[in-house]
Amino acid sequence: MFRGSSAHTLDDKGRFIIPTRFRDLIRAGGGDAVMITRLDGSLYAYTLNEWSRIEKRMTDLAEKSEHIRRFRRVFAGNAHECPCDKQGRVLIPPTLRSYAKLEKEIALVGVQDHFEIWSQENWATENEAMELDMQQAEVRSEIAKIGL
Repeated sequence: MFRGSSAHTLDDKGRFIIPTRFRDLIRAGGGDAVMITRLDGSLYAYTLNEWSRIEKRMTDLAEKSEHIRRFRRVFAGNAHECPCDKQGRVLIPPTLRSYAKLEKEIALVGVQDHFEIWSQENWATENEAMELDMQQAEVRSEIAKIGL
């Protein structure tokens, strides 16, 4: 499981170093690459095995509504297989960097079955938004369902 968050820096080519704790999970998850796509103003990175499971669920989805078709089109259509090089770096394609507003300082955030890549600024904003959301009874009630 991907857990924790850490600050990283993109180099001039748009590469970042995958932390060892994530690299081991990536290898155990089917290879030396991640599938990266976009969602919620950030990038989602999946192991190859987890990505295969997601693709199967999307393909098997009985619902063929316009919203699901559009989601599949954007989510899968913007996905890139990004290999780790010998130094443990991953290159984020320019279109994905632009979408997530990634320039230099980024945050990697472990979210159990995947990790997310945020600009440091947007990650700080996301944390602040969650703190505000936690003041709402409806949000606290939803979180209480998982036993917290």
